[in-house]
Amino acid sequence: MTLRKTFVDEGVLIAAVRRKMATLRLDPGQIEVVDDTMAEILRHKTPAERIRIGFTMWTSARNMLMTHLKKTHPEWNNDRVEKEVARRLSHGAI
Repeated sequence: MTLRKTFVDEGVLIAAVRRKMATLRLDPGQIEVVDDTMAEILRHKTPAERIRIGFTMWTSARNMLMTHLKKTHPEWNNDRVEKEVARRLSHGAI
C-alpha cells in the first residue's frame, strides 16, 4: 500500500508528518536520535544482524563518497580518491 492510498490527500499526510516530527526527542549534543519504533526493531535483531546492518550502511556511505569524489575531482587517480575516502571516514585519523 502506498502513502497516496493510505492518506486521503496530501494535506492529511503533511499533518501526520508534522505530528510525528513534533514528538521526536532531540538532544542538542546529537545529530540524530533513533526513533522509538526503530529502536524497538533493532532490540529484536541479533548482534550479527545489527553488525551486518551497520556494515552495510558504512559500505554504502563509502561507495557514495567514492562516487562523489571521483565526480568532483576527475583529475585524481583511484589511489588518491581512496586515501581521501579513508581520511574522511576516519575523521582525519589516517
